[in-house]
Amino acid sequence: MLVVGLVFGGLTGFLLAASYSVTLDGHDHSTGHSADAYSPLDAAAHDHSEVVRLPAHNAPIVQAVLHADPLGGWNLQVVTENFRFAPENVSLDHVAGEGHAHVYVNGVKLARLYGNWMQLTGVQSGDVVSVSLNSNDHKTFAVDNRAISAQVTIP
Repeated sequence: MLVVGLVFGGLTGFLLAASYSVTLDGHDHSTGHSADAYSPLDAAAHDHSEVVRLPAHNAPIVQAVLHADPLGGWNLQVVTENFRFAPENVSLDHVAGEGHAHVYVNGVKLARLYGNWMQLTGVQSGDVVSVSLNSNDHKTFAVDNRAISAQVTIP
């Protein structure tokens, strides 16, 4: 019965996360194993050392905004311009102006994000949340070889 509960609970958690456009894939993109430090330009399973270099005048813009959740934790709002979340095209060819985001807490990858909102639990005052924008084929969007990303600190 415990196994059924764990499987059902895990499946429920996965489905809940998926319904919020989040996959919790804390594998290490530099080695293919556990979560890695925030460095979207590191080599990895989805070679993040490859970037999509964009001119500054029409590059995507990203902003990370925190909203206190009355029941605990924080809700992260990812505000973008010149960018469209395209979960239907993840891992396919690059299409200008679309893709997904990566969310990091204190340099550790927390999730791949396919929409504008995510609940953060287990974070503490002073933790740094970073969001980078990535193409469908997992390349990091960059201007002047700097990842297009935003950071916000938990108050």
